[in-house]
Amino acid sequence: MKSESFLDGRLLVECGDITAMDVDAIVNAANSSLLGGGGVDGAIHRAGGPAVLEECRAVRRDRYPDGLPAGAVVETTAGRLRAKYVIHTVGPIWRGGKSGEPETLASCYAESLTLAARLGLDSIAFPAISTGVYGYPREAAAKTVWTTVTAYLEAHASPRMVRLVYFSPEDLRVFLAGRE
Repeated sequence: MKSESFLDGRLLVECGDITAMDVDAIVNAANSSLLGGGGVDGAIHRAGGPAVLEECRAVRRDRYPDGLPAGAVVETTAGRLRAKYVIHTVGPIWRGGKSGEPETLASCYAESLTLAARLGLDSIAFPAISTGVYGYPREAAAKTVWTTVTAYLEAHASPRMVRLVYFSPEDLRVFLAGRE
């Protein structure tokens, strides 16, 4: 597994399986239903087990009956995962970049970090949000992620460790190139 660290070790960028991360919270690139799906969303629900789905159903019933809006976040248990929490966020569907997609993607990352800090968490792991079936170009997403995460970490002490976990070496390469 290749990894690189930045910001005095507070930001770790790596290739791996987010469901196996030993962190306080993992971020789920969810769909608005919060009821599971494909990609990382499905993997988190499968690995976390029925407790994650049960809490997601409660969130839908009690807080977001119409679904979680894009850019918003909500936490649930992590079930059988090593993490304590799953922070669910809905990324933007790419519509050409002129429909607020960069701002919504930035909100996914910034709001997840803010929630982690509010929960008193030391570590959080993110997947690539919106770059799969939602069609967000990886290169454009990488620039938004770098800007958002580094600005947050430079301004806040918590969480202490942020891990950006990419499933493939190619995604990792694209992300690392986006910092330039």
